[in-house]
Amino acid sequence: MKVLLDIKDNNAASLMDVLNSLPYVKAKELTPYKAKILEDVKEAVEEMKLIKKGKLKARNAEELFDEL
Repeated sequence: MKVLLDIKDNNAASLMDVLNSLPYVKAKELTPYKAKILEDVKEAVEEMKLIKKGKLKARNAEELFDEL
């Protein structure tokens, strides 16, 4: 099982120590860039779910490209 945690910086080191001391846990930190990418992908997936349910209106491709 994989778990993604969001921990305050001042508590992260001690929790990482605990996690790394457990022989059945592999823990590694994400770079800020990778964390941002994961958040963006998560947001995009949630938007797609809402669009499929009809709770959010889809944008056309031209609007999407203009945003990029």
